[in-house]
Amino acid sequence: MLRRSGLQALQALLHLAMASPQWCSVSDIAEAQGLPAPMLEQLLLQLRRAELVEAKRGRQGGYRLSRAVESIPVGEVLSAVGAPLTLNGPGESSRAEQQVLSSMGRRLQTALDRELKQLTLQELLFDLQSWQECLSNEGGLMLG
Repeated sequence: MLRRSGLQALQALLHLAMASPQWCSVSDIAEAQGLPAPMLEQLLLQLRRAELVEAKRGRQGGYRLSRAVESIPVGEVLSAVGAPLTLNGPGESSRAEQQVLSSMGRRLQTALDRELKQLTLQELLFDLQSWQECLSNEGGLMLG
């Protein structure tokens, strides 16, 4: 399961990506994304330490992405805010069935880690823009 801090960090980065190259204040991001400003400030500080965003003080300041969206892997974002995506596998056991399931869990985790290193903010941004376009056409998305 993806932790809330990971989801919120991705929301903030997608907001910055949509606004790029403009600087965005914490209050603007918080309001647009429906996130608490104090918590968002902490996430942005963690993202800044990981060199995923840059900050500028002052009236015209705020935050913006520090590099291109195609060079920001989702896995790096999740790690930066202490929210790596992990699968909960079965506990240790001497039973053969449990060993098989533990091995499967490790294989799945390896595949998940590989995918998170390859999946970039650019892909999420493309998906976001596609959904926004679909939902804005003629009053919303028709399913079925």
